[in-house]
Amino acid sequence: MRSVAPSRRTRTAAAVTAATALLTTAAGLGAGPASAADTAIDRYVALGDSYASGAGVPDQTDSACTRSGRNYPALLNTALSPSAHRDVTCGGATTVHMTTAQNPSAPPQFDALSADTDLVTLTIGGNDVGFAGIIVRCVSLGVFNLGGSPCRGSYTWTGTDRLAATVDATAPRIAATLDGIRQRAPRARILVTGYPAILPDDGTNCPWVATIAKGDAPWLRDIHKRLNTVIAAQAAAHGAVYVDTYAKSVGHDVCKPAGTRWMEPLLTDAAAPFHPNAAGERAMADAVLAAVR
Repeated sequence: MRSVAPSRRTRTAAAVTAATALLTTAAGLGAGPASAADTAIDRYVALGDSYASGAGVPDQTDSACTRSGRNYPALLNTALSPSAHRDVTCGGATTVHMTTAQNPSAPPQFDALSADTDLVTLTIGGNDVGFAGIIVRCVSLGVFNLGGSPCRGSYTWTGTDRLAATVDATAPRIAATLDGIRQRAPRARILVTGYPAILPDDGTNCPWVATIAKGDAPWLRDIHKRLNTVIAAQAAAHGAVYVDTYAKSVGHDVCKPAGTRWMEPLLTDAAAPFHPNAAGERAMADAVLAAVR
């Protein structure tokens, strides 16, 4: 997904300071995923958005794509030791950027695929839904009505949940992406991740961390789960393996303290706001590695 730029009204709460520290102790970030020497991978290609690129996670190796040397594809590469590895994940990527250049240094991500690719990981869909705009809207509206559900109201005032409809509309885009991978890498195993928990799974909020209103928190959680369900359904229908990164991330959301959370809040130097930190990327790597086995 794309890094979020907070509104002027919430700039103080949303400022992201310079990266000055690594989380390496309480969350056990020094360790990578378990070894998978018994899994023979020749050519691994990583595709996707900022949840795959590791936006803001130190150290950033590609500023144009907010790509980290500690993202889950890098950890997976270390564990699997393929003969060749290409990580073309890029912050802000949508399904369109699989076949269209995203910026001068980021050609179409599908260009990394070839007939001899035998493993592909994919994290996509959040930006197709409009992740950045949703966060900015909900955080901004929450400032004025923390006890209500102003963000939900802004999407449902016509009587239809327009955000839920937008999520459902991503299904054919994800389907086309999976079919495109299969066409270019016919023998590859395709692993598609969902998105880990951002807000508490019990539907509570934490306005001292992010000004998301009490009534908006459970609705946003349900929208999040709806997107994961769409991704899982398309994976099953198009010959890919869905990797659940949500279940084990419950209890590690933005409302938890540093050392426990895998998802960063607005004020952070460990990752982009509302994105996985190094522990979150490691957890995603562990989930994908388990699926590879």
